[in-house]
Amino acid sequence: MAPATLERATLAYDQSVTDLTSRQLLLNIARAHQHLPIHFTGVANIAASYNFQFSAGATPALTGSSGTALVPVFGAGVGENPTISIVPMEGEEFTKRLLAPFSETKLIMLLRQGVDVDLLLRLMASEFRPDGEESISFHNLPADHEGYSQFRRVVLHLSSIQDRNRLYFEPLNFEHRWTLPADGVKAEDLKDLPPEITADYDAQERVWRLRKRVSGRILITNYDPGSLSEDERQRLHELADRNPPDEVAIDIRSGYPGGAWPIRGRFRLRSFHNALNFLGRGVAEESEYPVEPDPRTPPVRENPMSTLALLESDSEPDGVDWSVNLNGRYYAVRPEKGYPWNREAFRLLYQLFQMTMTELPRLGAPAITISK
Repeated sequence: MAPATLERATLAYDQSVTDLTSRQLLLNIARAHQHLPIHFTGVANIAASYNFQFSAGATPALTGSSGTALVPVFGAGVGENPTISIVPMEGEEFTKRLLAPFSETKLIMLLRQGVDVDLLLRLMASEFRPDGEESISFHNLPADHEGYSQFRRVVLHLSSIQDRNRLYFEPLNFEHRWTLPADGVKAEDLKDLPPEITADYDAQERVWRLRKRVSGRILITNYDPGSLSEDERQRLHELADRNPPDEVAIDIRSGYPGGAWPIRGRFRLRSFHNALNFLGRGVAEESEYPVEPDPRTPPVRENPMSTLALLESDSEPDGVDWSVNLNGRYYAVRPEKGYPWNREAFRLLYQLFQMTMTELPRLGAPAITISK
């Protein structure tokens, strides 16, 4: 009986915590929409104790005064005593994580899981800056009509390349080489070099030639970066390395899929806090609108109007996964038919939150204990 109880309890608590986090995400989008402070609370620990009791006995049968038969009596019971620790997510460390821009490594990690690049950049990126035009930024803000439209066209173009399985997002690997004069360096001095560094002695030139494989910055391309020469990969890395960690470079070249519109530039990523504000403003104050692809872009599979379409109503909506109430208004992810874009967007938001939040303090108690 104990294993079955453990299974039911674990699944029930898991479902409850998932629902709690999902509703909190919805609630904070609603708070952003109503210009209220954003706040999260997490479940730090669940200690559920189960006590099983069993009893047995006997009682005389109802056979009258002449009967002497006994009837067995059995009894069983189970009691649950859960202790749930709830911790507010606050303080300097969590606030820094909430306000810090996403890094390119998080973007690429999600791309490698097969996330739609259009959806990912619409949620994570704040703007696109084309190379050679430092004063121009295409902001991912509906209020900037020209910039927002061009931003959408760029990510749609990348999505069309991804639909054809020809979008690459790989680090620029190359071999870094340098020399040291042999007069000032002895062989024993090089014994403690890290294993990734190789040293060869050139007797003719009387120098040590050192080599190291480097995994450089990530570049989003429509060609395989491995097909480039070592010098070209190193040059591209040096250009990309001028950007901070919250920017990711793209290089769409002619002669490859999607090359009818060559694009070079970089996306600047936003923070999780800004992503919530973007979605909150999109409820009504700064709604997104349809943007058609550039004429040079091949057909794309999906091009929804909103990054994440939300419902706002006076009454609790039907047919939704979750809904929350804030100041008399109900909010929910808008249901849809066909491709579940909104569900994918909300799932992505959930994953980004998990990548943003800090590890909650644990109280040292076991998660679930069962006693007999």
